Order: sequence, then C-alpha cells, then structure tokens
Amino acid sequence: MFGSRTLLRPVASVMVVMMMLCSLAALPASAAIVGTGDLLTEQRADLDRQELLNLLAQDEVQQTLADLGVSDDQVRDRIQSLTPAELASFKTQLAEAPAGEGVVGIIVLFLLVFIVTDMLCATDIFSFVNCIR
Repeated sequence: MFGSRTLLRPVASVMVVMMMLCSLAALPASAAIVGTGDLLTEQRADLDRQELLNLLAQDEVQQTLADLGVSDDQVRDRIQSLTPAELASFKTQLAEAPAGEGVVGIIVLFLLVFIVTDMLCATDIFSFVNCIR
C-alpha cells in the first residue's frame, strides 16, 4: 500500500497536464446558418461552371482555341477561378448571343478576359501582352 501512495502524486500530475493539453487542443465548434440564397447561388455557380466546361468540350471550340494558341487546361483553370457573379454575367451574355455566333463569341469573351487579366498582372498567359503596372 505504501508503494501505490508514492506513485499517486506523480501520476495525478501527469493526468492533470494531459487533461489540460487535451482541452486546449479541442477548439470550439462554430456553426452558422447558411441562407437559402447563398446555397442556391453556390449551386447555380457549379451548374454554370459545368455548362461552360461542357461547351468547351465541343470540337469546334477546341479547334478555335488551338488556332489562337490557348491551351485547354488554361481555359479550364480560368473557368474554375471565375466568381459566381462573373459566371452569371457570362451566362447572360451567352443567352443573348445569336445562335450562330455563340461559340465565336464565347471564345472572344474568354480571350478578352485573359488579355485584361494579363494587363492587370493577375495572370501571365500571353507573352505579347505587357503588364500596365
């Protein structure tokens, strides 16, 4: 009995330190209410992105991009980085475009976006575009 009492204090000290470390490691969880509008906007942006990627898969679009020297991966990365507002604006412009000019208009719009982002030093896709800074 004398042997177990001598170990009681060091074991208790180690347990106290372990409990304090475990309680500090557990971060409090925070929950926020996600509004229906936010959720719908996010889902809509995902659908718009997928629609643009499906449009990019067309042979005519890929051929035109290849003729202009823009790789398919660059366009895919750019589509993934578009904000929901940019996607909505792009989809509105696409819906207003005449049926025959849709593909060419899309390509021209993407090229303009790429050139503007190159001019603003946000990307470096085209070597012939100089940064304005």
